[in-house]
Amino acid sequence: MKAAVIQLRGDRGLAGNLACAGHWVACAAGAGATLVVLPENFGYFGQKDLFEAGGAEATPDGPARRFLSDIARSHRVWLLGGTIPIADEPGAKPYAASLLVSPDGRQVARYNKIHLFDVHVEATGRQYRESDDYRHGEDVITVEVPPVTLGLSVCYDLRFPELYRRQAELGATVLAAPSAFTAATGEAHWQLLLRARAVENLCFVLGANMANRADPKNPTWGGSAIIDPWGRVIAGLEDEEGFATAELDLDGQARMRSKMPALEHRRLPADP
Repeated sequence: MKAAVIQLRGDRGLAGNLACAGHWVACAAGAGATLVVLPENFGYFGQKDLFEAGGAEATPDGPARRFLSDIARSHRVWLLGGTIPIADEPGAKPYAASLLVSPDGRQVARYNKIHLFDVHVEATGRQYRESDDYRHGEDVITVEVPPVTLGLSVCYDLRFPELYRRQAELGATVLAAPSAFTAATGEAHWQLLLRARAVENLCFVLGANMANRADPKNPTWGGSAIIDPWGRVIAGLEDEEGFATAELDLDGQARMRSKMPALEHRRLPADP
């Protein structure tokens, strides 16, 4: 399987962001990718009124949801739409929902971001309060994307390894982490966390990030990368918009898991 991660700036407003995302998905599909991952909040990045956005995306005809279906169908790819704010009830806080769309344009899986970024970043003095805008998700999600099993997560989830171990126990062979990592935390930890989650679970990791390190208000790190189960970066970007693609050597992964069967050696009791 060939996979791709898309990297965006997210500073064009909804229509411009979707157009830019569509361009890079087309480029990735043209390069042979059949599984494409967009970053967190790829359409609504920087928008203040996420309640309004969540209402607009409450049905499959919402602008970002319709975009995902149309683009996936047009390019015949599995498309993971980073996150979209989706309110399941009128007037309620939305979830940060990561939607997987099949090559025929159907939404086949949804992951609601479990861990919300309520953090004071000391390096910049900035306070983040995602829980002011979003509801916490609850469910661990894996989904079949033949020939792999894909584990879904988002951004801050990367700091909680137990989520990925649970996905590995459910059979995940590829882990997706669409993100909008801040420039300060991303420089320190982004690639480290991607590589750690890959090595711990002997999985490929697809990290698609927002990138605008020079933004004075909301700088994001970029560095989107595809990591193999040995922790090696096999494709990546720096701070530019674009895509990175790599062939996922699934036979090599199986051999690696056979020679290093760490997933079978866990002795700690499972959580009750």
